[in-house]
Amino acid sequence: MITNFFEIVGSPILKFIVGSGRLFLILIDTIRWMFVPPYRIKLLLKQMEFIGVNSLSVIILTGTFTGMVFSFQSYIGFHKFGAEYMVGTVVGLGMARELGPVLSSIMVAARAGSAIAAEIGTMRVTEQIDALYALAIEPVQYLIVPRVLAGVIVMPILNVIAVFCGIVGGYFVGVEVLGINKTLFLETMYKYVEFEDLYNGIIKATVFGLVLTLVGCYKGFYTTGGAEGVGKSTTESVVMSCVLILVFDYILTAFMF
Repeated sequence: MITNFFEIVGSPILKFIVGSGRLFLILIDTIRWMFVPPYRIKLLLKQMEFIGVNSLSVIILTGTFTGMVFSFQSYIGFHKFGAEYMVGTVVGLGMARELGPVLSSIMVAARAGSAIAAEIGTMRVTEQIDALYALAIEPVQYLIVPRVLAGVIVMPILNVIAVFCGIVGGYFVGVEVLGINKTLFLETMYKYVEFEDLYNGIIKATVFGLVLTLVGCYKGFYTTGGAEGVGKSTTESVVMSCVLILVFDYILTAFMF
């Protein structure tokens, strides 16, 4: 009975330690192989298209409606104190600092991160990764480096698009729907929202891009159990990416602001 207790308690802890170690080793290998030729530019561009360009529609919709909802909810709160003109400031700060980078990263993790895990996981269970080793091709350099680099490059761009769409959506609801004075809405935003806020959001998005692509590659690379294992790895990659994005969001916010 005591043995079963320690097994139940220790198994998740051991799994967490092993997983953390594997993830860290993949990160180190990825950084190392980034600077070793051959440099696979075509694969990088392909992944930038898949992660970035193909995510544009989702990012635009997410950013726009987030800004619209945030503007509406902020108006309800500020209206009680006669401070409706501050809605623009809150929308601008909220989108630039938090909502833009976090929500855009979570959406990309759900769309692209899961696909990365599924693709690499399928290659693992069908022994295609073993075939790369047999052909003297380093799988980390061939499969992981282009995806991680693409995520780090495109996520800041997607974040800026999400922030812009969110501010436009917030302006439309605040000014056109709720009747806030246009001049006050914009002037307070220009006054209180600084470039540093957008810059810090871009840094967050860069870190989140690294996290979501690295986790997707890690989960796919260590997939076992055939088709069922691929599905499990795909689900776990999305959950793990979202949790880590929120954790790193708090850590970065604590240091930045």
